Amino acid sequence: MKREDRKQAIMDLLVDVRAVSLDDLASRFDVSRMTVHRDLDDLAQAGLLRKVRGGATVEPGTQFESDFRIRAMQDAEAKARMARAAAALVEPGMTVMVNDGSMAAGLADALLDRRPLTVISNNAALIDRLRDEASVRLIALGGVYSAKYNGFFGVVTEAALSRLRADLAFVSTPAVNDLRAFHMDDEVVRAKRAMMDAADQRCLLINHKRFGHSALHALAGLAEFNHIITDESPPSDQLARLSAAGIVLTIARNTA
Repeated sequence: MKREDRKQAIMDLLVDVRAVSLDDLASRFDVSRMTVHRDLDDLAQAGLLRKVRGGATVEPGTQFESDFRIRAMQDAEAKARMARAAAALVEPGMTVMVNDGSMAAGLADALLDRRPLTVISNNAALIDRLRDEASVRLIALGGVYSAKYNGFFGVVTEAALSRLRADLAFVSTPAVNDLRAFHMDDEVVRAKRAMMDAADQRCLLINHKRFGHSALHALAGLAEFNHIITDESPPSDQLARLSAAGIVLTIARNTA
């Protein structure tokens, strides 16, 4: 197998299993551990995975979030349930803001059932999906494009948000711990905060697996959100802490 094909196969495997070991990869592809090391180094340098002792993972770390292309292929059913629960908060005629992220990108189709709407976003996937839709006034935020997050960030994005106002902002995050939301990238945090500051109400979207994890930068206290939507109940210790603080979660269950 050619090196590029092998690296693609490693990433395809990680989409499904999320973590792999050096020994397993060496055996699977019939190559040496050193060859696997070099492949993982290349993929880590590209920001596609995080090397850990004895292998690699695409699970987030304090300073790592996997590439948007990887996250877009994960947890599709859970994201769809959360998108439907989030869209239920929207009334026709509202102005809503949607931040970056694969979870937020999945809101596009759900929001179409709530139009007419004005949608403000820096999320390239959502912008691409909504740009030709009737009865959707789309305000696409400019800025510096990030392939990793498939969105626009920086001073241009933040300045535009400072001159806009919305009824509701949808904000996603990769980590929640100690009643606070976190993110590993400071530019992403600033864009999310600017959306929160520009909205009358705020809704946090988070996969239940991300509770109990921290990242480098604090984004906001959970009490700053009017709604928090997740796909399943978080671990019992996290749920107890949320309950003690009076934080209410909306669990997006399968209604089928």
